[in-house]
Amino acid sequence: MTSRGTGKRVRKAPAERRNEIVTTAARIGLTEGLECVTLRRVADELGVQSGLVGHYFPAADKLVAEAFTSATMAELDGLLPDPDPDSDPAPHPTSYPDPAPHPDPEGPPGSAATPGVGLRTLRRFFALSSSADFDDISKLWLNARHLSRYRPVLRDHVVEQELLWCRRIERIVAAGVEAGDFRCDDPWATAVRVLVAIDGTSAYINTSAEHRAGPIAHMVRTLAESELGLAPGALEPR
Repeated sequence: MTSRGTGKRVRKAPAERRNEIVTTAARIGLTEGLECVTLRRVADELGVQSGLVGHYFPAADKLVAEAFTSATMAELDGLLPDPDPDSDPAPHPTSYPDPAPHPDPEGPPGSAATPGVGLRTLRRFFALSSSADFDDISKLWLNARHLSRYRPVLRDHVVEQELLWCRRIERIVAAGVEAGDFRCDDPWATAVRVLVAIDGTSAYINTSAEHRAGPIAHMVRTLAESELGLAPGALEPR
């Protein structure tokens, strides 16, 4: 009879273990789809018993929902750094992973009060969100919206993240208006329209790139330029 291991297992703090489970589930959901997020699959990835994952998440739907929130929150912070980080409390009691590093076409943005930061932030956002690096998160949103029709817990998280993304864009637009970068009477309405345009183009994310890139490549950016009173091309990367 052989032992499964001679080393002593290190017991992790509950918060650390829970965060590890959610982060692993988020990675699976982002790269393979939320349908692949199961207690057994996450346990196998972590090298633990599925009962341990079930201890923290007795219902798999809760883990799927938190995996979605973890992935989308990390991407939001990477794409659109918050000009007022104290204004958005974390929507769920989960520690989010650090956002994945993105190549920055503009260089690091400065403080939200500095003139021109709103313009630089949105130029960077549109450059990154239109790149292939954004495809996985677009697929995740499409996947989550489909599944949320049947999973109420996931639906609540999807709605909460939609509002959070809208508020983030709204604050960046409002900061840009205050700095003189933009002309916009209703930052909230502009944020909603920009996000709807992003979601609309992302609905074609599973279509081959050569068939979707040309007709819609700059649609969201040109909409944002019109909404913000900018000249055509003003939000192109510099």
